[in-house]
Amino acid sequence: MSKRADLEQAFQALARDGRAVIDGQRRETPTTFEDISPATGTSIATVSQCSVSDVDDAVASSRRAYDSAWSTMSSADRKARLHKLADLITANAQELALLEAMDMGKPFSDAISIDVPGSSYILNFYAEAIDKVAGEIPVTDPGNTALVQRVPLGVIGAVIPWNYPLEMAIWKIAPALAAGNTVVVKPAEQSPLSALRLAELALEADLPPGVLNVVPGDGPTTGAAVGLHGDVDVLTFTGSTEIGKKFLEYSGQSNMKQVWLECGGKSPNLVFADASNLNEAAEFAARAIFFNQGEVCSANSRLLVERAIHDEFIALLQKEVAKISLGHPLDPATTMGPLVDATQASRVERYLGLGKQDGRLVTGGSRLSIDGSDCYVEPTIFTDLSSDAAVAREEIFGPVLSVIPFDSEAEAVALANNSIYGLAASVWTSNLDRAHRVAGLLHAGTVSVNTVDALGVTTPFGGFKQSGFGRDLSLHAMEKFTGLKTTWIRFATTQP
Repeated sequence: MSKRADLEQAFQALARDGRAVIDGQRRETPTTFEDISPATGTSIATVSQCSVSDVDDAVASSRRAYDSAWSTMSSADRKARLHKLADLITANAQELALLEAMDMGKPFSDAISIDVPGSSYILNFYAEAIDKVAGEIPVTDPGNTALVQRVPLGVIGAVIPWNYPLEMAIWKIAPALAAGNTVVVKPAEQSPLSALRLAELALEADLPPGVLNVVPGDGPTTGAAVGLHGDVDVLTFTGSTEIGKKFLEYSGQSNMKQVWLECGGKSPNLVFADASNLNEAAEFAARAIFFNQGEVCSANSRLLVERAIHDEFIALLQKEVAKISLGHPLDPATTMGPLVDATQASRVERYLGLGKQDGRLVTGGSRLSIDGSDCYVEPTIFTDLSSDAAVAREEIFGPVLSVIPFDSEAEAVALANNSIYGLAASVWTSNLDRAHRVAGLLHAGTVSVNTVDALGVTTPFGGFKQSGFGRDLSLHAMEKFTGLKTTWIRFATTQP
């Protein structure tokens, strides 16, 4: 029996419970939907379609847990329970990775080696931060003392995207729980299973019922109910710019809840002729767009190459693409799996047609059927494009790279900044002056120099312009889920 067959057998043995988790219990809902795996085109679970009433119950449960259990718990106890949850993620790594792979299509090898251990690591990081993020005592006049504390804000609504179902949930949940809040998670309807399993593990880790509720469902019903709820204090969202704007509207229509958005991107990757290692730059450029099937908000989907090396660099990219193995996510040989569903595959396919009209197809360009699923799209490169072409301007969220030449540093910066987005950017150069100068001129939340899409738990991640605002990761993420509270004490300076 092959390894793929072993993994398929292991996946079939999983419970794959799609019922909501509310107040520490699995909940049946009158309405459900089928969770279709992009690897097979068949249903892998029947999932709760949570109603407004279900969301009301989840928020009420989180409010009770916040008031009576979690926000009042000692920092040592909260810390121990979050560490225990991180350990349970590690202990259940294969199950969680199988759910990720079959739910949204990423290779199992990536899920088991990157997503799941990364989730555990991030949760441990914020657990450790609980007793290390302190308040302050500012300078005041004699006879006065002021105490400034960071206090939890209450119930957090977290709306999670489908491209990193477990890890994006942890990006939101970990700092929110560490700060003393409770959380209601609305996972993407395309990939809800790992978040639901995470809620079960949270109960096993002795998080009180209601501290973490998970309400699956669609955006117009369940997502809107979370966004409009008057007892949700903060909304954190990762997803498209279009939907992010809806949550801003929901806040204004309800209780003016804080809204923190990490939205779309069309990140540029600038390769100058003085880059010290073009082979490495090409390897990283391919990884920056084709990893996770291109379904990455910060994917470097615009490649700006100095004209003197354009043709050479295109040839190097073609060699990198030839190394990619497109296939079933449980096949150990696979390095790129299917897109999340047929709707997304059709969307990307439309851009393939536009790219063929507006530019020159270098490689790829087709939608494929593998193992009965038509959710596969070849890694694709277009060149000879105008910067105004749709494939070079709009977020595709798929394995499609647009290559545009430039003749000067100023032109490269202008092309890079000519976008409604400002999430990430990369620069390849051996000139230290240029590296600092160009990085300073690029409108992006993260600029990676001589690498791509660099991030870590200790550094903030987020963007400018219509890529949103607020930061995930780092200790700064806890700022989204806390408020500054001042206690001012006036006292007599002499004894009566």
